[in-house]
Amino acid sequence: MMRTLGLFAVCSLAALNVFAQPGGIVRTHADSLPPLNKGVLTFVRSQVNKRVGRGECWDLAAAALDVVKARWDGAYFFGRPVDPRTEVILPGDIVQFEGVEVLYEEEGITTRQRMPHHTAVIYGAHGEGRYTLAHQNFGPAGRKVGLSEWSTAHVVKGKYTFFRPAP
Repeated sequence: MMRTLGLFAVCSLAALNVFAQPGGIVRTHADSLPPLNKGVLTFVRSQVNKRVGRGECWDLAAAALDVVKARWDGAYFFGRPVDPRTEVILPGDIVQFEGVEVLYEEEGITTRQRMPHHTAVIYGAHGEGRYTLAHQNFGPAGRKVGLSEWSTAHVVKGKYTFFRPAP
């Protein structure tokens, strides 16, 4: 059986995060995030279940970067590109999806998620390419900020780029 859904699960970010590092997994408190990431995350937390701007996915990342006065191009280059093979992806980073398709299979049911052009904020980093995303104009939350789980291991098509807020 095949079904297409936009949201897989809802969860919350605890004070303790797990970050995947190129050499292993490190447990870190949210307070140890870079200042701009911490500011982005604080803003996003305050917006969960609320509509930011017009409710477009891009509006959440744009507003968060503007609030912390981060440098970005005003389009889809949200700071400094981060390569997850060599750097840790942190809460407060931003991910841009282009033509991405994700397949999850559980109990004989395949769930397909499509993100042809989508922007999200990393709300939690759980190691091994697993993240909690904060985004809007996606899934049951609609044009309000919602949370969902995403794993790079399930990406079957497309490209995604991580960005770190830059001063």
